[in-house]
Amino acid sequence: MAQEDQKIDYIEMHASDFDAVQAFYEAAFGWTFTDYGPEYRAFNDGKLDGGFRKSDLKSQPADGSALVILYAKDLEGTRQKVMESGGLIVEDIFSFPGGRRFQFADPHGNELAVWSDG
Repeated sequence: MAQEDQKIDYIEMHASDFDAVQAFYEAAFGWTFTDYGPEYRAFNDGKLDGGFRKSDLKSQPADGSALVILYAKDLEGTRQKVMESGGLIVEDIFSFPGGRRFQFADPHGNELAVWSDG
């Protein structure tokens, strides 16, 4: 697939335990992974590529990090899947103009969100 000019192309986050974050994102969202050794593990969510670099740092909006937001048709079902897969709900489902969302932390502590327009 051709790269799109001046569009977000790749997301990179931190993780100290690649196996734990991989198991979480595979179970919760169906992401696929490519292992590039002890310092890097890449992922594809079916639409966007990204990766985890070896680090103890965490991506948290309260510390000034950008918030990565995923979309789900079934917000409650996705919330349940996140919890069953080992994610921690940081902010439970709330409404905002245009939809609803919740925020969660992955096993490393990176904070992401899931939104739905339904």
